[in-house]
Amino acid sequence: MRVKRQRLAERPEIILEAADAVLRKGGARALTIDAVAAEAGLSKGGVLHHFASKDALILALVARKLAAMRADIAACEAAIQPGPAQLPLAMVEHVRKHYCDEDESSRALLLASIEYPEALNDYRAFVTGQLERLAVMNSACPGEGSVLFFAILGVIMGRTLGFHQLDKAELEPMFEALERIARKSEG
Repeated sequence: MRVKRQRLAERPEIILEAADAVLRKGGARALTIDAVAAEAGLSKGGVLHHFASKDALILALVARKLAAMRADIAACEAAIQPGPAQLPLAMVEHVRKHYCDEDESSRALLLASIEYPEALNDYRAFVTGQLERLAVMNSACPGEGSVLFFAILGVIMGRTLGFHQLDKAELEPMFEALERIARKSEG
């Protein structure tokens, strides 16, 4: 009985992994409850037990991706000396580490959010919070932190939308420039 409960507790993560795999393979249009159930090796009812709809599944996927991003930025930030440049430098480091990751699921989630705009509410709140932190941290140079944030966001979104496929060597001078700009705010 205990093994069964543990497996039941693991199912939401198994389902989210399967949904991510479906997105990577087939994009937003391929994301159906049936496809996720087949990928996870579960019945449709097994998926619906944990995620009542495709909307709920998309919301959970976005929340999962955002939680991983927040955790990684926090880890990067913890490794940097506190100061006005700490958050921008952490964000540059996060993008540097993850920019070239296979991210077909991010593109698919972004496309799915067109149909389900509420899926991006938590991400919008995250962006607002980061901009507020940057404004406080960089109060001596108003707007500078926001410019850095949006430059980094532009790199991420450009890659996600397929506008460019720069490799790490091509990006490194840009990351170094962003770091130099961030460090100027330290005085």
